[in-house]
Amino acid sequence: MARNDDRTNKRWDGRKSEPGTKGSDKLKQRSEARTKPGGSIKSGPVKGAAGQTRAASAEDVRAGDRIVVTIKRLGINGEGVGYYKRKAVFVAGALPGEVVKAKVTKAEAGYLTAELAEIEKRSPDRQTPPCAVYEQCGGCQLQHMKYEAQLEAKEEIVRESFRRYAGLEELPIRPILGMDEPWGYRNKAQLQTGRHGDDIVTGLYEAGSHRLVDISGCAIQHPAVNEVIDGVKRVLKELDIPIYNERKREGAVRTIVARVGRASGSVQLTLITAVDKLPDARRLIQRIRAELPQVTTIAQNVNKSKSPLIFGDKTTVLWGEEMLNETLGDVRFSLSPRAFFQLNPEQTVKLYNAAKEAAALDGDELVVDAYCGSGTIGLWLAPHAREVRGIELIPEAVQDARDNARASGIDNARFYEGRAEQLLPEWVKQGIRPDVVVVDPPRTGCEPQLLQAVLQAKPKRFVYVSCNPSTLAKDVKTLLGGGYRLEWVQPVDMFPHTVHVECVIGMQRIDT
Repeated sequence: MARNDDRTNKRWDGRKSEPGTKGSDKLKQRSEARTKPGGSIKSGPVKGAAGQTRAASAEDVRAGDRIVVTIKRLGINGEGVGYYKRKAVFVAGALPGEVVKAKVTKAEAGYLTAELAEIEKRSPDRQTPPCAVYEQCGGCQLQHMKYEAQLEAKEEIVRESFRRYAGLEELPIRPILGMDEPWGYRNKAQLQTGRHGDDIVTGLYEAGSHRLVDISGCAIQHPAVNEVIDGVKRVLKELDIPIYNERKREGAVRTIVARVGRASGSVQLTLITAVDKLPDARRLIQRIRAELPQVTTIAQNVNKSKSPLIFGDKTTVLWGEEMLNETLGDVRFSLSPRAFFQLNPEQTVKLYNAAKEAAALDGDELVVDAYCGSGTIGLWLAPHAREVRGIELIPEAVQDARDNARASGIDNARFYEGRAEQLLPEWVKQGIRPDVVVVDPPRTGCEPQLLQAVLQAKPKRFVYVSCNPSTLAKDVKTLLGGGYRLEWVQPVDMFPHTVHVECVIGMQRIDT
């Protein structure tokens, strides 16, 4: 998908800054709670806050009570999910297979939320997180779980989503595509700045607080990104550049964004400021160039708003190259400071190859990429198709897609500004009917109007690239009822040590 990577992530979602809202997560928890567990759960009587024993009925459980729970699987936020008297219990930090004592923090009609108090039976997949601020940062949710077990758990998250939302008990799922080296994979960091005493810190806000957690040397960031962030902090401190204070709403530098080009090793640096004029800009540029020769662009973006958006509307290149050049396979990209690009290029190639397989192109097809963004998937497919038409709502992304096509020498891909649910029916009326439709929507899934437009257009094949198994399964259910069959589901681990899992599915019309 292609949406601006510009929200302040108090919980790092790892996917372009489009986490599900807390409200939607609660709705999903309630939905999970309505599903009855299989098998029996061992549980004893409830211990009240004062230690007294009370009735063990799930309906009698209140906040502060202690219960024993067997954890069955991981939930959508990485929490352990078990059942107490057939009532779902969500326990942060617990792993599948563990028996835990948990203190109830919230008792709702359909589910309980509890905090881990003691592990009675420890999972062999539990490990000590290598990150010193793992529990405070919130950027990763699964570092306490061995990587192979993470992959298995993510496969189960996909299966559970299709069971619940699509009614599919037997899912044609392939083994998840993981990473050989699941560290140092993120090519971009956008970190808030602050001060702890005299020191400048960069990091993420701890969940539910205004406390900035310093994540220097983050193990999932590319080493070049960490090096540049640390170097910029040293220069800012040396020159005494005012750091933005979120509470007082004063200061200059509020966010540091660094992105590395995997092929070149060059780093694009953007300083996001709350003021129009960057203090001591000349000396700042000189010192950064001397300290960090790998930086090839120094840009300033101005954001004076109080909104959670990271980027403002105005970006100026203060020194260096206007664009950062990057490649995926044979496709070339020129990235402006605000341009979207996948955060894990190594896994992106696997993701897009799965999409190419699902499209099953022989060179004669018209492909419509309905959420094309900057054109990455459409350009990946273009060499194997007769024509690609990409549709995107954001004008800047459409221009990026056109520029990327030119840079890659691809002349059979065209990109249109607008809504796919409007343009697709118009093309069908004109006699332009796609053979393949590809979608890569945001976490909320496809718009219902788009799914109806696809069903009316009747492409032979439908390819869905998803960052949310729950909304994917819901959309698949609609397509299954509209004349399509599900051929296979390919999970891809784009963000190791987080709970997020991407999927590619291939669907084909039954009458073809």
